Amino acid sequence: MTTAENATTGRYLVLLEDDATVLGARELTRLAGIRTASTADAAGAAPGELFSSAGGVVLHELGVALIDADDEQVTALRGSVGERGTPLAALEAERRVFAIGSPQPPAEDEVTWGLRAVRADRSAPTGAGIRVAVLDTGFDQQHPDFAGRDVVTQSFVEGQDAQDGHGHGTHCIGTACGPRTTQSGPGYGIASEASIYAGKVLSDEGSGADGGILSGIQWAISNGVSVISMSLGAPTQPGQPFSDAFERVAQRAIQRGALIVAAAGNESQRSAGTIAPVGHPANCPSILAVGAIDEQGAIADFSCGTVDEIGQVDVVGPGVDVYSSWPGQERYRKLSGTSMATPHVAGVAALLAQQHPERAWGLWARLSQNARRLPLPATDIGAGIVQAP
Repeated sequence: MTTAENATTGRYLVLLEDDATVLGARELTRLAGIRTASTADAAGAAPGELFSSAGGVVLHELGVALIDADDEQVTALRGSVGERGTPLAALEAERRVFAIGSPQPPAEDEVTWGLRAVRADRSAPTGAGIRVAVLDTGFDQQHPDFAGRDVVTQSFVEGQDAQDGHGHGTHCIGTACGPRTTQSGPGYGIASEASIYAGKVLSDEGSGADGGILSGIQWAISNGVSVISMSLGAPTQPGQPFSDAFERVAQRAIQRGALIVAAAGNESQRSAGTIAPVGHPANCPSILAVGAIDEQGAIADFSCGTVDEIGQVDVVGPGVDVYSSWPGQERYRKLSGTSMATPHVAGVAALLAQQHPERAWGLWARLSQNARRLPLPATDIGAGIVQAP
């Protein structure tokens, strides 16, 4: 859970107008004396590495700058944002974000109910030829269930490599792209032959910041992925605006053929009468927000919902007691959260991408149209639970 003291990092995101990264960098220098480095000149570098030599970094392909700025500099920039002719489109505080999920006791001998619920166990497509990016805590590259798989890794967490020292990322990758059959227990993966792009944007402690996530999105897009799965986020309040920067980035990703799928959040306590709004960044209109249901088809107690005109649940997936891969000797674990529902949706999207030429909005439409309706409010489940082709 975040508090007012730790919800932001003290840095800022500056959304630049389309095709205005060079002009935007110049404007940051002119208005606030902030000199930035650009990822166009240092591909694959984490924001922290570029910050060591500059006061900010421009994520060139996304058109977003991440900057350090004091109050006086922020005031100078705010005065220009949105003005006619300026390359600065929006300015917002960088948020801290967290892995969304909670552990449950392992149960290695159970049949994975999630694959049955989305009909992946009956699906002919395997995701072969499709690239899926999972932006999370990294990946256990030594896990035996992934031997011989096409896996590309990259860390965007300063001082940590892509190896998963937390577990959350390996679990999500297992659901999205793990094996459907194993020798040691139940099959648990949907797009079992997809190419895996594991971007570490959350630390081994399970937390990160907007800048790392945006760097991961840029990396994924530059590698031609079709689906970006993000089981992470930060809580929001009713009526709180969605991030202009993430919304524009999601639109730019869609233009490049990549659909971003993100967890709606775990802040609700439905048994106590509390339904929390969809969290950041899933509350952006151009990001597919995923809620969670349990094995009985009921909405998960923790799953965030549509509470106002800002942010909505678009679809749901299995998110309670989900069995998947885990790092180290344990190898498998059950977790609950909208984090677990999200890679189910990402995996199904990869199966659809293998069968159909449509990308981005086209995949979104097929996920919604093929979803199985449930006797629950659309504000909780959107179009319903996604179904594999």
